[in-house]
Amino acid sequence: MSSSPSSSCAPSASLAMSWRDILLTALAPAIWGSTYIVTSELLPPDRPFTAALIRVLPAGLLLVLFTRRLPVGSGWWRLLVLGALNIGVFQALLFVAAYRLPGGLAAVLGAVQPLLVMALAWGVDGRVPARLTLWAAVAGIAGMAVLLLSPQTVFEPVGMAAALAGAVCMAAGTWLTRRWRVDLPVLALTGWQLLFGGLMLLPLAWWVDAPLPALSLTQLGAYAYLCLAGALLAYVLWFRGIGRLPSVAVSSLGLLSPLTAVVLGWALLSQSMTGLSFLGLLVVLASVLMVQWSASRGA
Repeated sequence: MSSSPSSSCAPSASLAMSWRDILLTALAPAIWGSTYIVTSELLPPDRPFTAALIRVLPAGLLLVLFTRRLPVGSGWWRLLVLGALNIGVFQALLFVAAYRLPGGLAAVLGAVQPLLVMALAWGVDGRVPARLTLWAAVAGIAGMAVLLLSPQTVFEPVGMAAALAGAVCMAAGTWLTRRWRVDLPVLALTGWQLLFGGLMLLPLAWWVDAPLPALSLTQLGAYAYLCLAGALLAYVLWFRGIGRLPSVAVSSLGLLSPLTAVVLGWALLSQSMTGLSFLGLLVVLASVLMVQWSASRGA
């Protein structure tokens, strides 16, 4: 008799845990959405690789020194690949796009990420996506297209190519992180990827970017924010979510990054938003919720 109530409570407890994981993971792309306004308004101009380096390398060193956990066996080369996809290459492309594209446009182009993850899971793992999940992801891209095709959009080819390539890197990194499951705690897993990615960025920042000028307190604070919040905290939450949630659900949360970027541009920089733009935002939010609901049912 006593086992019946506990068994009836198990599904609701599991569902509560799932949505708690979703909300914590969603904080990461929301933080990342602020990257664009911080970069364009507060950082020294034309130093994308330096910004990426300062963002990830100190955070990686802090986590590796704090956890003191070494990868074993194949974990070394897998972390090198993941560090390149999730951190090194992605961050370089992200800041190239952030310096060249206005407002949230760079993040908007990353809306294809959920479909890319679904394509990898389908084509390689043989996992056919649920119809609801697929249509929700398509709706998210449609909502982003409404924002992308606004009259104020400036189509800068290098920035747009960097944003799209970054979406491909992040999708592949999200899928491989879930598939490989390197045997490390989430703090160590995050730290080694940030460290390897930062070391990859070091020669680019040294050879390509101009030296940093004397930094103001505001600029120092902006770099500290990008490092501590945008890398250390956000990536810990992101990789924690990848370990607990379906990869498609995690990647769809990435749509919150452009939403945050667009809302910040509207609220802080007086960037105009039409009624159609607001409709696009609502469609994207609805698509994210539908993907999470569908994925939690499947889990």
